[in-house]
Amino acid sequence: MTDATPPNPTSSDSDHAGVRIPPPTLFSVALLVGIALEWLWPLGWFDGWPALARHGIGALLSAAGVALMASAMGLFRRAGTAIPPWEPTTALVTEGVYRFSRNPIYLSVVILYIGLALLFGAGWSLIFLVPALAILEVAVIRREEAYLERRFGEAYRNYRARVRRWI
Repeated sequence: MTDATPPNPTSSDSDHAGVRIPPPTLFSVALLVGIALEWLWPLGWFDGWPALARHGIGALLSAAGVALMASAMGLFRRAGTAIPPWEPTTALVTEGVYRFSRNPIYLSVVILYIGLALLFGAGWSLIFLVPALAILEVAVIRREEAYLERRFGEAYRNYRARVRRWI
């Protein structure tokens, strides 16, 4: 279901979550720095893994992340609302994968990230996932949730009460 309740009036210059760090940039930097460090100072976490197993699991996770992302983004597009968190949200999407997670796009990015870290054998990338998630929580998700509560009020509070943030 997409909540078509008219949003609370806000001025156009403040009608967004105030996110300053693009989540794709955050995760890309963490992943790439981890891959570079793994090349320079290998942790060797995956040395004992058969290459086929590591690559197979990495590919499956990557594909699952992309599929989840496509599903979640498709629901946003169908609802006619913006995907980037620095643009106004015009609809509260609560159907499809949003019935199970309030953040399926971020969940999909994490799954894809872990898959890519496995494909590259980059243990450092897994270490950098932790601070990336902490930054995402503080600089993005908290801002988005506050914005959605201002924008959609009771409809968002009800949604938040019945659907977990991640899974």
